[in-house]
Amino acid sequence: MKKKMIKKEPIRFAPYLKSVIWGGEKICRYKRIEQAEEKIGESWEISEVEGHESVVSEGPYKGMLITELIENFGSELVGKDVMDRYDGRFPLLVKLIDANDNLSVQVHPDDELAMARHGSLGKSEMWYIIEAEQGAKIYSGLNRTLTPEEYVGKVKEDSIEDLLAVHDSSPGDVFFLPAGRVHSIGAGNLLAEIQESSDITYRIYDYGRRDAHGNTRELHTELAKDAIDYSYYDDYKSAPVDDTQAYVEIANCDHFTVNRILLDGEMELHFSDSSFTVVMCLDGEVSVGGMMVKRGETVLLPAVMTEVKLSGKGILLTARS
Repeated sequence: MKKKMIKKEPIRFAPYLKSVIWGGEKICRYKRIEQAEEKIGESWEISEVEGHESVVSEGPYKGMLITELIENFGSELVGKDVMDRYDGRFPLLVKLIDANDNLSVQVHPDDELAMARHGSLGKSEMWYIIEAEQGAKIYSGLNRTLTPEEYVGKVKEDSIEDLLAVHDSSPGDVFFLPAGRVHSIGAGNLLAEIQESSDITYRIYDYGRRDAHGNTRELHTELAKDAIDYSYYDDYKSAPVDDTQAYVEIANCDHFTVNRILLDGEMELHFSDSSFTVVMCLDGEVSVGGMMVKRGETVLLPAVMTEVKLSGKGILLTARS
């Protein structure tokens, strides 16, 4: 019996809403959905992280896990290059994040260290600021070169914040955070995050906060010590995105390429079949290959969908591996 071909149409998943100590109410307002829990800090739009695999929410594949889609359609869904490189795994985790309070100061291991310790991909990521309250900050990188010994001393003194590079945050700002970069999202930011498919975080500092049971959250001082890039850089914040261009690349690394689209009317996009394409609608309402995608919604275009027509008015991000 001949295997069925995947349909050349967008796939929509149900978001996984994650309640966290620093979360708030922006995500549900932004997505125009009911807030069932308090302190929603993350909406996992597309995930293959174990235990939180995305579920198709509508259409011919409704109810299927993303892992089942890959099992059934393989390279037709994710692309031959992605299928070969990641051994049939979905390589990205796509989120919305609401920092009602500061996130912990943290770092993520690179692929080599994460594989050795956890049998997992590492975590390089990028942020696109959607909304920023007055005075909101992003903490990305160090404000001077450190030694590992200085880092440990600052953690013990509860003064690691003094070493963070601090950046004003505005809608449209882009930050690329390679694995190894110390970082935190400051209170008042709503952003889109595209990252490697990994949930490994080494927490360095957490402001002495306590969870619902009165316990302080675990710190990973020693694990982080081997993961941190202790160098200073002068380009932590990406150059401003050119608003005169309707289609512009805003992030590019070994694991993903991200473009921002300003749509007002119609546009046709053409892709190779080497990778899937993620489309996030950050503002407005847009038809993506015939499917209406509203602000705060994300869809996945199978790799066989090598051309797609967009129409409407809005701001989109596309991501490919």
